[in-house]
Amino acid sequence: MFPLRRSGASLIESFLRTWFGKTYRPKVVVLGNLKGGSGKSTVAIHLGVGLMKCGYAVGSIDLDGHQSTLTHFMENRHRFRSTPGIELELPKHYLIKPSPKTSRHRADKEEALCFFEALEEFSDKDVVVVDTPGNESNASRLGHIVADALITPVNDSFLDLDVFAQVDADAQTVFGPSTYALSVLSRWGHRMRAGGKPIEWCVARNRISKTNSRNRKQTSALLEELAETLGYRVIPGLSDRVIYRDAFLYGLTVLDLPYEQLRKLAYKSLDSARDEIWEFAGQLDISEFPKVGRRASRPAAE
Repeated sequence: MFPLRRSGASLIESFLRTWFGKTYRPKVVVLGNLKGGSGKSTVAIHLGVGLMKCGYAVGSIDLDGHQSTLTHFMENRHRFRSTPGIELELPKHYLIKPSPKTSRHRADKEEALCFFEALEEFSDKDVVVVDTPGNESNASRLGHIVADALITPVNDSFLDLDVFAQVDADAQTVFGPSTYALSVLSRWGHRMRAGGKPIEWCVARNRISKTNSRNRKQTSALLEELAETLGYRVIPGLSDRVIYRDAFLYGLTVLDLPYEQLRKLAYKSLDSARDEIWEFAGQLDISEFPKVGRRASRPAAE
């Protein structure tokens, strides 16, 4: 427990030193991007379920107390799982709501306390998946500062690229990092001063256009150029598939075979969507996630 009488800064520092000093603790995977609509929650949903199917003990935290997309998915999944004959993995889940306190200082401190106590509840897990809001907020900062792995989904456009850098429209060159990029690097330094290791940062190119356009080539080139400066890896993300959205209503993912609800939604695209999820997960250093007793691997197809 972390007493509220501490200032917000000392509360965070105290928790980080305790958390990073643990002999064993779960790996925290954070989905972060200051732009909404990038696909953070879709990735969080499928990554969490995929890890459970690989045998990992998973917890999840929703820091987006306004949209609460990850929480709504978990609620849908819980309802569907109550159907006779249905067996679904369901992680222990926490929603961190915005504090109602009028003082920003007190509100930030209360939100930090709730988040840190939720993490402590997951001390026996292998992985904790954290979804963050698509804006600069106290909740977003808290998520990024504890991240062992940060996944930033980005759509294939210059509008989304603006999250990472300031781009010269005429020369198509980068002339400076963005506010978000600087924020990530700042969190990186903060955690290292508290005894943590550098963040493993992956930028996932989501919803990539099938058309080999000039815009796509330029966006790809600039992301790769920035990778050397900012220290992230560019990996393939997820396509824009209707089945991801429709399965959400049942609390299902494309990995939850065999359920007739999925077959009805998109029979022809189900297998390719499933392969896409596993290919995405294969880009992450999952073998480095803590796992007692055995190394998890992709389950065989049903």
